[in-house]
Amino acid sequence: MAKEFFRSIYVVTYREILRFIRERSRLISAFLMPIMFLVVFGAGFNRLIGEISPGVDFIQFMFPGILAMTVVMGSLFSALSIVWDREFGFLKELLIAPLSRTGIILGKALGGALTSSIRGLILLGFAPVIGINITPALILKLIPMILLLSITLSGVGFVIAARMRSQQGFQGIMNFVFFPIIFLSGVFFPLTSTPNIIQTLSKFNPMTYGVDALRQIFFNDLNVIDKNIDKNIQPIGIEIFGHITTVWENITILAVIGIILMMIATWMFSKQE
Repeated sequence: MAKEFFRSIYVVTYREILRFIRERSRLISAFLMPIMFLVVFGAGFNRLIGEISPGVDFIQFMFPGILAMTVVMGSLFSALSIVWDREFGFLKELLIAPLSRTGIILGKALGGALTSSIRGLILLGFAPVIGINITPALILKLIPMILLLSITLSGVGFVIAARMRSQQGFQGIMNFVFFPIIFLSGVFFPLTSTPNIIQTLSKFNPMTYGVDALRQIFFNDLNVIDKNIDKNIQPIGIEIFGHITTVWENITILAVIGIILMMIATWMFSKQE
């Protein structure tokens, strides 16, 4: 049973990575949009806005958010492979094969996480061009966080894909889901500067905790946050019941949400015929 489970994960993960390598247009399209946002919004507004808080300019603030957006974009749409497989009959072959259904969905999640992480690493390579210093130590700290964020948001896509019958329908719904997730996560602006209703809604968005965790890892490594200023006006941390979250609390919340989403997706997938 265990052998079948791990074999399922390996087979499906390997297939997802091969598909990613062969479809280079996916890599290009997923990479160009974040670069466009980074250049247009970052370079365009950096001089206009200046410092978000003492020691943190707009480019430094925005880059971790764009990194998260790059990863999440790939993660959400990685679930399209489920719809594609169903539409062309390959999903039926997978379901009747001697493979664990739980292993299949986890393999797709892992494959999507790895390909999304590749996108994120490519974007990190672009950081020095816009004046952000990236060290090998920082990259090693970011990789586990990128993988966790990717797997968690893959769960959102899988839950939606579990009942979709066409690629067009899935893409239409995902476009509707994608933009609220992005704009309610603090990618482009500090959530503390938004109305209370936006701040409340953002706390139900799993990406919010991923963006803030990445931003805290970045800022702690770059040592740009003034420890003496009030935590309530710092551009990091999420206020929950008067408490400002730490990076580890964000990671824990994101992991719990990810586990719940993957359990729901696995249950829905197990009902497929």
